Amino acid sequence: MKLIINTDGGSRGNPGEGAIGVVLSDERGNIIKSYGEKIGFCTNNEAEYKALIFGLKKIKQVIGKDKIKGYEIEVRSDSELLINQMNGKYKIQEEKIGKLFLEVWNLRVELPNINFVAIKRELNKLADKMVNQTLDGQAKSQKLF
Repeated sequence: MKLIINTDGGSRGNPGEGAIGVVLSDERGNIIKSYGEKIGFCTNNEAEYKALIFGLKKIKQVIGKDKIKGYEIEVRSDSELLINQMNGKYKIQEEKIGKLFLEVWNLRVELPNINFVAIKRELNKLADKMVNQTLDGQAKSQKLF
């Protein structure tokens, strides 16, 4: 079985007030859960990483720490930096990003079948919507079906 995690992070002002958006879905595109959460003052890149960390932690909670090992996980993001760093194509040059990268690396140890895929912004609309609604004060984590 395959699970999809769409992530997005944003910062108004970059750096500025930040938020994350995470959408968990199955391989057929059925949405399991979506989340939006304020994360405080940060850069856009920090917000992208924090969205990924949130998504990885949340998928373990939703599916279960032991069961998740049998799933293929596909992380989708429109952040070129995030995806290329996770796939080892870009170096990490900022100390804060390096710490966040290590946190992701430690989380992925328990996820043996994980892939990071770059997608176009228009294919990440729901995660982006969660970020913007959260920053606008309108969003709550929600179950969509």
